[in-house]
Amino acid sequence: MAAILGHVVATERRPNTPHEFHFWTALDAPVGIGTIVRVEGTDAVAGHVPQVYGVVVEGFSYSDLETPLHDVLGADGSPERAMRVPTRRTEIRLYTAAVLRHVPDEPLQPVALGGVYLADDADVAVALRMDRYTQGEAPTGIPIGLYRAGATASPIYLDADFLLGPEAAHLNITGVSGLATKTSAVEWLLASVFAHFPSAKGSVAALCFNVKGPDLCFLDQPAERLDGSDLDLYARLGVPARPFAGVEYFAPYTARGHTLNTLRSHDALSHNVHPLRWGLGEVLQHVEVLLNKDDVDAKADALIEFIRERIVGQEFRDPLLGADAHRVQTFSDLDQWFRGVLRAMEERNQDSWRTHHVATIRKVRNRLSNISTRCRGLVADDGLASDLPWGQFRDRGVYVVDVANLEEDAQDLIFARIITKLRELMEKRALGVDHLVVFVDELNKYAPSDGADTYVRKMLLDIAERGRYLGLVLFAAQQFRSQVHRRVVGNSGTALYGRMDVDELATPGYSTLAPATRARLSTLDKGELMVRHPHFAHPVFVRFPRPAVLSGREGVERFPAAGEPTLEEAIVRSLRQLDKAVTLEWVKDAIALAEEDEVLRARNRTLQVRPDDVKAFFRAQLRRRVHAEPAAPRPRPVIRSSPGDDPYAF
Repeated sequence: MAAILGHVVATERRPNTPHEFHFWTALDAPVGIGTIVRVEGTDAVAGHVPQVYGVVVEGFSYSDLETPLHDVLGADGSPERAMRVPTRRTEIRLYTAAVLRHVPDEPLQPVALGGVYLADDADVAVALRMDRYTQGEAPTGIPIGLYRAGATASPIYLDADFLLGPEAAHLNITGVSGLATKTSAVEWLLASVFAHFPSAKGSVAALCFNVKGPDLCFLDQPAERLDGSDLDLYARLGVPARPFAGVEYFAPYTARGHTLNTLRSHDALSHNVHPLRWGLGEVLQHVEVLLNKDDVDAKADALIEFIRERIVGQEFRDPLLGADAHRVQTFSDLDQWFRGVLRAMEERNQDSWRTHHVATIRKVRNRLSNISTRCRGLVADDGLASDLPWGQFRDRGVYVVDVANLEEDAQDLIFARIITKLRELMEKRALGVDHLVVFVDELNKYAPSDGADTYVRKMLLDIAERGRYLGLVLFAAQQFRSQVHRRVVGNSGTALYGRMDVDELATPGYSTLAPATRARLSTLDKGELMVRHPHFAHPVFVRFPRPAVLSGREGVERFPAAGEPTLEEAIVRSLRQLDKAVTLEWVKDAIALAEEDEVLRARNRTLQVRPDDVKAFFRAQLRRRVHAEPAAPRPRPVIRSSPGDDPYAF
């Protein structure tokens, strides 16, 4: 039998209710804010002695003094004398607890004046209703961390049905930048999901957008240091302390096109870094993201839709353009098509073509022709696309799209196209996995509560509202939850809170928390979280281990980013991923007479096809040139000289 911790007390001023009760303890009792306790009833109700589980939300200390003045006068104003009084004043500790659960659930009555006990592992499971999904033939528990109070250290589990769907879904994490360990918490939780997600529920993968610095650039590299306490947490929670096994990285090229625009550019890490490059067909599906709504009206939208449906990727014929068929595949082809249409209209002195006015055609041409320049490195002008492995996502795979160093237009295009593509494939069950976690940081920027209604915010709202029915789950993080769109945070079934800023805690969204809970949130250490989950009647505090992957700061020190390479070095670095026999001397000889754009196009084509004979294929993409040789001099004709005595010779 566990030792009694305290006793429930009720007064006229502070009565107990079915949802809140008060109890006192000894001065040395291991109780604090967030401690879970069990109350044993004294009288049977409907044949059962009730048990009540609660979590401490406030604490008080009392003595028999009416005012502080009495203590000052009793010690003659000397704090030293107050410590040497002959008799010690009586002090009591009084705590307020919020009810987590009644057993049995009915009838729901005020908490009885019974004994209070510190909750053990079994009590914690019952109090948080984890017994419903961690026991039985098909448990769905996902460990989130360890609850500690006194001698108790109990694993806390989330319900996979309420984290990844279909009952509820999505996770949101809030906290001060650099102190709340938001990225670390998501990395840890993904490892926990991969280790414990029930196989009966299908496969699961993660797609992460790296939006700042090197945060997610080293998920496949082991952590430099995990101390004993971290390893103990991993063992207790049943998660292997190792980095992610199947990680693939995707990033656009820089504006010059020599190398990928990512901090993961060290030669030792290039084996799983792939280019993200889209052509006209991919970009035109989401071109509205890059256009100004105030500048592109309904007429322009109609012409863009016509081009998208009737021109790009199809055989197009029109009497205005002659008998030959036009096939538009690239931005260059599209610009030639525009020039042909406008030239033919000028020759015939026409103001419109197929109901589209010449001014509208010129405006649309102007807006579309500069996309490959505005998003240079991401948008290809040659039609050679390199994309994510759509339809081939692997179970427990992690796919990282690095957009940290891109301009806002390119970021918006990437978000819009990838999320739209994910939704389409998940609706068709054709992505390759049954559940996909999408992680987005800096939600204050991408889904703010105010400002313009951007396409990125629309995409995130769509995942938050419809994703759980498709198996598409949003894990999002931000510094200020109060400034994120309400429909995003409102649809998140699970919420995590790291250390919080006091100004953020003063906003109305945190008014439901007790003052002591808010005060603890403002002082949490790294590795501590407050967890809200649909099964938990009130939040619970947990500790999680350091991620078993290399942090961004440590990663850039161990694997410093490579400098801007020359053209030859860039080609060697790319082709050596396919063939280790490629050398700098061979590349210099192969591209000696080729133009830079031609060389980059040949490299992109080689990476796209991944041929068996890399060298032969790469050479074949370069136009053959014959070395110039000086022509042999023609023999000069012999001029017959005139006789010296001829006066008319010249």
